[in-house]
Amino acid sequence: MLWVRVGVCGGTESFIRNLLDGFWQYDRVNEYVLFVSRDNEESFRGYERDGGGDLRLCVCPVDSASQPRRILWENLCLARWARHRQVDVMFIPVYSMPWTWGSRIPYVCVIHDLQAMHYPQYFSLPRRMFLRYEWGHACRRGYRILTDSEFCRRDLQRHYPRARDRIQVMYVPIPGGKKDEGADMAAKACDAQAGSSGEIRPRIRDLAGQEYDYCVSSLLPHKNLDTLLRTLERMCRQGVWGQRLLVISGVGGDVRQLEEKLEQYGIVRQVVLTGFVSDTERDYLYEHCRLFLFPSIFEGFGMPPIEAMRRGKRVVMTRCSSLEEITRGRGVYVDEPYDPAQWQERIQQAGELPPQREDFPEYEPESIVRQYQQLWKNMAQDRLKAASEGR
Repeated sequence: MLWVRVGVCGGTESFIRNLLDGFWQYDRVNEYVLFVSRDNEESFRGYERDGGGDLRLCVCPVDSASQPRRILWENLCLARWARHRQVDVMFIPVYSMPWTWGSRIPYVCVIHDLQAMHYPQYFSLPRRMFLRYEWGHACRRGYRILTDSEFCRRDLQRHYPRARDRIQVMYVPIPGGKKDEGADMAAKACDAQAGSSGEIRPRIRDLAGQEYDYCVSSLLPHKNLDTLLRTLERMCRQGVWGQRLLVISGVGGDVRQLEEKLEQYGIVRQVVLTGFVSDTERDYLYEHCRLFLFPSIFEGFGMPPIEAMRRGKRVVMTRCSSLEEITRGRGVYVDEPYDPAQWQERIQQAGELPPQREDFPEYEPESIVRQYQQLWKNMAQDRLKAASEGR
């Protein structure tokens, strides 16, 4: 968990915390040691305090906010710490698998997508070089490479064919389809460390009294927010948007540039930028929105459309990358993701459809945890077999 910078890492942090909630609630077989940093440990302390599964913390002498030092410490020290704590399997929930230094502990890591391969223009040259090195290292040395969708599996196999047989799809756990006791424990701890009480702020609560469409997104280029803003400008100019708002929540990217675009398009009064919202606030905004809009052109998985559909909201989105796959064809899809005219047509079409709550049992945390348990069991059997054969 050393990678987690609280309230900064967006969807990947949500993936990690949803998965930990699932282990805490549903796995009574395995013991988990969470290697955490000094500056994120409090956001994970609830697992030790609140009972549930067998999870305990190991606080490492490093801060997640200091990325170069954290990466150096992971590569020099993490394998030794794991060996001293008699860890059987090292699970790295991101792509950055450290050097194992002969520990003989098998590593499982998660590569969520290969975005820098598809959109190198969004990444600096040093960043692209770092990602390519880390992906290649994980695919060479990892016992298993997990990824979020069939789209990502095919992509990884194309770029790293030697790892073909070790790449496995493991969907992202998304709580909320059924009642999960304690499923929001990590989110509450995260809110507390980020300075939030877990309460809904008045400016968020007031939106329930207005008509609005909702979008959860970072402000990075591949999220394609500019097309959505141009669509809004077009609909306002034609007088078909009405009095409703477009509410956008998210972190990352150039907020000032986005605000300048709102001025340029003349839609400042129609758009509300919430910035970072707690999980409680995000769910509140899902519940009260008219439509959920997701203009992204590249996602390894994409949790927000599923979260919105589970709450009965119609979702207008692109077909790009994994999105049609993971939403099972149940959205309202834009075929031309950069075309404001088609976005307008699909938004108006979705607005005429009745609410429809969708069920996605394949993403339930309990289902995902059972798959991880089977993976851990298979790995244990492989190690016993290798030991009996003297390998």
